[in-house]
Amino acid sequence: MIVRFKGLLWVPGLLALLGGCSRDEPPATPVAPPAAQQAVAAVAPDVEWRQHGLNAAETRFSPLADINDDNVGKLGLAWYFDYPTARGLEATPLVVDGVIYTTGSWSMVFANNATTGELLWFYDPQVPRSWAVHGCCDVVNRGVAYDKGRLYFGTYDGRLVSLNAGDGSLRWEVQTTDPERPYTITGAPRIVRDKVIIGNGGAEFGVRGYVSAYNLDSGEMMWRFYTIPGNPADGFENDTMKRAADTWGGGEWWVVGGGGTVWDSMAYDPQLNLLYIGVGNGAPWNRQIRSPDGGDNLFLSSIVALNPDDGSYVWHYQTTPGETWDYTATQHMILADLDIDGVTRKVIMQAPKNGFFYVLDRRTGELLSAEPYATQTWATHVDMATGRPVETEGARYVGAATGLHLPGPIGGHNWHPMSYSPDTGLVYIPAQDVPWVYQTEADFHHRKGYWNTGTDSRAGAMPDDPATRQVVLDAIKGAIIAWDPVAAAPRWRVDHAGPWNGGILSTAGNLVFQGNSSGQFVAYRADTGEQLWSFDAQTGVVAPPVSFRLDGTQYVAVVAGWGGALALIGGDALTAGPIPNRSRLLVFKLDGKAVLPPAVAKTLVIDPPELTASPEQVALGFKEFSTYCVFCHGDGAVSGGATPDLRALTPDKHAMWDSIVLGGLHWQYGMVGFGGELSKEQADAIHAYVIERAHFALDREAGGAAENTDSETSTEGGGN
Repeated sequence: MIVRFKGLLWVPGLLALLGGCSRDEPPATPVAPPAAQQAVAAVAPDVEWRQHGLNAAETRFSPLADINDDNVGKLGLAWYFDYPTARGLEATPLVVDGVIYTTGSWSMVFANNATTGELLWFYDPQVPRSWAVHGCCDVVNRGVAYDKGRLYFGTYDGRLVSLNAGDGSLRWEVQTTDPERPYTITGAPRIVRDKVIIGNGGAEFGVRGYVSAYNLDSGEMMWRFYTIPGNPADGFENDTMKRAADTWGGGEWWVVGGGGTVWDSMAYDPQLNLLYIGVGNGAPWNRQIRSPDGGDNLFLSSIVALNPDDGSYVWHYQTTPGETWDYTATQHMILADLDIDGVTRKVIMQAPKNGFFYVLDRRTGELLSAEPYATQTWATHVDMATGRPVETEGARYVGAATGLHLPGPIGGHNWHPMSYSPDTGLVYIPAQDVPWVYQTEADFHHRKGYWNTGTDSRAGAMPDDPATRQVVLDAIKGAIIAWDPVAAAPRWRVDHAGPWNGGILSTAGNLVFQGNSSGQFVAYRADTGEQLWSFDAQTGVVAPPVSFRLDGTQYVAVVAGWGGALALIGGDALTAGPIPNRSRLLVFKLDGKAVLPPAVAKTLVIDPPELTASPEQVALGFKEFSTYCVFCHGDGAVSGGATPDLRALTPDKHAMWDSIVLGGLHWQYGMVGFGGELSKEQADAIHAYVIERAHFALDREAGGAAENTDSETSTEGGGN
């Protein structure tokens, strides 16, 4: 459904269109000060941001230097725009012909005047709110692709949609996934010649990964490349899949999904005509279950080079053979030409979840370097002769064995884009250390449409013992790491209050921009890491910034709005503290004068009913909560800020527990009913565990006072 403004069409029923949102009004007109009336002798040419990573190489390096390390202290807010939802925002804005295009929660698309913020049109693809149960990491979307006046974007329920960029009207849409399987799309499409390329997500829920190419004009599918083999009894799509099947064995991986989804990163070299895709984790994570005879399980956790004309395989490099820790290789990939040992090499660079920074020859996939950029305990090094990691003893949690490992499933680097500056020769990585305890789920059975990791999430829960808890908390970190890809070593580091910080932009003004989980948007010197400027965004910023110049003025823009995986998993791992979601587009320029409205903090009031359940019932509740609830409602029922904190349920919500949890009373917020999966006994046990966690929080506070935080409990999406 589309809404257009300024004398265009207003579709009746906009309030109904936004019925699944936490606010009852349509997108508001942005607030901006009067435009400055200054004469300009010579206007510099416009510089746009037309592609997801700025260019096909995905460098995210702006050539603009009007804003630089000398004057960035004068940077101010030019205008802002409030989105009509309150869930995670991860989009890279595109700026074309004076219009800034962004996507928001639930795959909505917005077009704003890039210099004034005026909303030009808005498109809601009407994603069913119930589909949220099939997503691992919030109802996010990372942006649109643009080509010749046309926009392309994926929807959370697996569609690929094309709009006319001028007015937001629908051109075509296709369902790219089997609607009977729990696929999602959160990544941005890429344009390669006459095709739009899109992948998908859903590995944890039991799907088989692939990437597809569609005709830009008609939406007709041109080719599809599967990243893992299907059921051998059905035959294989091509010889590549037949060879890949030799690296799997002993189990029915096609029944439990197999995984290998291409849910984010891609890059393209037009000279070599090679499309590079990053492939995700196994499904389940635990290789003992999906492939009990072992094997590398190609093409999990791999960079794969394809011929974009027909989708045929060219080469691959597997970062984590036999993946079993959720070590995806879907993280941002960057193409560059580097002088290595006196030879100019065409390289592709990636910092995947597993903690090593890889530099490969992008012609052939030859490994050039692989050194740790984050703390990791699962491997000692990468053998340059074989290209394989040398695993530490006990790294694989075989049988009943457990182990505290770094990185954990959040990764040393997640989806948040890096940036490469040819001026400094550095790659800027939004890195993090978040440990995890892996343990095989003893009574695993495939739960259709729900989380299926093959691991026991209770082992990874934050311990209650204060001393042990502190040890874990001390290991949790976040940072920007400026990495020298030629020397294969860090140049400088800036530490953050915690993990899950934003994507990065570097510029020719010797600047690096990044938002963080503490709610600040910050500029640093690109050569040294010195902080030069910051802005209180009033919410966590996980999306990457962009920069553009229009009518002689350079702007920096970023989508702000706390959310995503760690904002759902929450718990005390969020050492920067729970952050409220205030969903906005923020646009800056030198001497900008706009001001955000005051942020009104809310107090989290924890006042649970009496705990009457037995210890055994609470223990059962912990087990079921860790299986079905933790991924949206947080470790220990501690919200990360993107969904309601269950410890603070009101008496009426406690009274409606069964109606919500089993009956789906709040389906319109993404909280479907689990009556077909959970029994009344299980639901009661989860309720008992939530009440116990609320009492634990009170007991932990001095004097038994309720916890006070700056978190706001959202009423939209995924919660009670």
